[in-house]
Amino acid sequence: MNPAWLIFSDGFNYSKISSLLKRILDFFLALFGLVVSLPITVITAILIKLESPGPIFYRQERVGAKGRVFSIIKFRSMRQDAEKNGAVWACSNDARVTRVGGFIRKVRIDEIPQMWNVIKGEMSFVGPRPERPVFVEQLVDTLPYYALRHFAKPGITGWAQICYPYGASEEDALRKLEYDLYYIKNQSFFLDLLIVFRTVKTVLFQKGSR
Repeated sequence: MNPAWLIFSDGFNYSKISSLLKRILDFFLALFGLVVSLPITVITAILIKLESPGPIFYRQERVGAKGRVFSIIKFRSMRQDAEKNGAVWACSNDARVTRVGGFIRKVRIDEIPQMWNVIKGEMSFVGPRPERPVFVEQLVDTLPYYALRHFAKPGITGWAQICYPYGASEEDALRKLEYDLYYIKNQSFFLDLLIVFRTVKTVLFQKGSR
């Protein structure tokens, strides 16, 4: 990413009306999604509980719009003691992931509870992936313009998520930051629609999950 593109070209002009319309659409889509996915939610909850001890849902602090910290909710896909030694990046064939967890990650079922975060206004359907505060502190110090990704609400899916594999290092975070800044600078209803369609394709072919 050339810094001149970020600084001097047009962008970052998402209007208040567009933001309001996106919020209204997010709310009703999330409400509809939770109702439609209820059978999947019930089955997933039972399978998680049968396979390993611990809660069905997993809550974790993430950094949202304007740097505000919120609690994200997902289906638990790892062992209960997955982070007994502290926060670490996810990796391929992560031994902490359960069998049920591996499946729901591949088909993105673990993301369904995040629609509650959308209803509460903490997230949007489309936006940069919300990161953990401990990693944000590191990345803000090492990656130029990283804090700019908090200009928009984080999303369940986003341009970086569909264009680049799941990040597992600072180098990955830099590559994904370029996609996030492109989205934030050029966000529109049509770009969101494209991202949603490509997300469906990603889920069907099970690409980019970890």
